[in-house]
Amino acid sequence: MSRTVVMEITYMESAHLAGLVRQFRDLLSGFGQDAAAPADPAVARLVPDAYPGDRDAGRQFRGLTESDLLARRDHDAQVVLAALAERGPGDADTDMFVVDLSDEQTEAWLRTLAALRLVLASRLGIHSESDHDDDDPRFGIYEWLGYRLEMLVQATDED
Repeated sequence: MSRTVVMEITYMESAHLAGLVRQFRDLLSGFGQDAAAPADPAVARLVPDAYPGDRDAGRQFRGLTESDLLARRDHDAQVVLAALAERGPGDADTDMFVVDLSDEQTEAWLRTLAALRLVLASRLGIHSESDHDDDDPRFGIYEWLGYRLEMLVQATDED
């Protein structure tokens, strides 16, 4: 059964999210099929080592899967950007617009928001819930992404 998830978002939120997603795509474009683990910890969180105790097996597995996984993440990010591009003109401070997402689009959004949070967690040094600095505005972005992710998860669970 196919259904549509409807999400309201402000123009300002959409502009900021689009910027984050474009930066995410730029990050992904710097990595490809490399048998070695990514040197960037943020990318390493996106393609974790399947065999941490066996370097050769990890390298072989990464060689078989990393390129496809990163391409999928890039495709998902493109789906998010396409949905955000449909917003049209509006007042960036007050206007809301509705994003209608198919099941496939919703899944792409979920994966992209989760990946963005992983990248931010890596950049901010978040390893547990206690790793939080209320005075650092970057944590607000991390929390906002979590809020949007949670709202999408709830929308997909509603019957």
